[in-house]
Amino acid sequence: MSRKIWDISQKVRVGIPVWPGDSPYQEERTWSIGPGCPVNVCQISLSTHTGTHTDAPLHYDADGAPMGEVPLDLYLGPCQVLTIPQGVALIEPGHVMPFLRPDMTRLLVRTFTRFPDQWQADFAAWSPLLIMALAEQGVRLIGTDAPSVDPQDSKTLDAHMCVRRHGLAILEGLVLDDVPDGVYELIALPLKLATADASPVRAVLRQI
Repeated sequence: MSRKIWDISQKVRVGIPVWPGDSPYQEERTWSIGPGCPVNVCQISLSTHTGTHTDAPLHYDADGAPMGEVPLDLYLGPCQVLTIPQGVALIEPGHVMPFLRPDMTRLLVRTFTRFPDQWQADFAAWSPLLIMALAEQGVRLIGTDAPSVDPQDSKTLDAHMCVRRHGLAILEGLVLDDVPDGVYELIALPLKLATADASPVRAVLRQI
């Protein structure tokens, strides 16, 4: 019997919202099916943080590992999906820890009622205290439907720095609208970009 799959990835397209000032997604048909050409081929240009993506340590640490060196096992395995109450600007331990299963090593949080189709600057960020508590309990990957675990205007990246200290992986820009809270199998492999600071992913959840 096949298990249900939820696609929790953004649709990468021309016009997809990107971090203010980052490179927009662009796509151009370079070959077209016709006389003398049997195939269609596109050329694309995009930021490594386009849509649903994962940050490599290199993104927030000058000496951090690039995407091509990040262990893949972080992005495969059981995970818990948890909804954060609306109106929360900073996700604290009290919003998560009482509800986290004790053996869970991956956590995805839903902060939007519906994933926005335009850039939203006032998204929910993560408290470093929460990241520390999760790491102490054995969590190895955190994920959010927001574009970052830090506020948009942060220059110190306190949440990312806590992630760096504890060696966690991050998924950002997830689409969790139709996923009930619960436990799933996560599959969200990054591209093997040898020297890049991040990678888009095709993230899915599979019924356990």
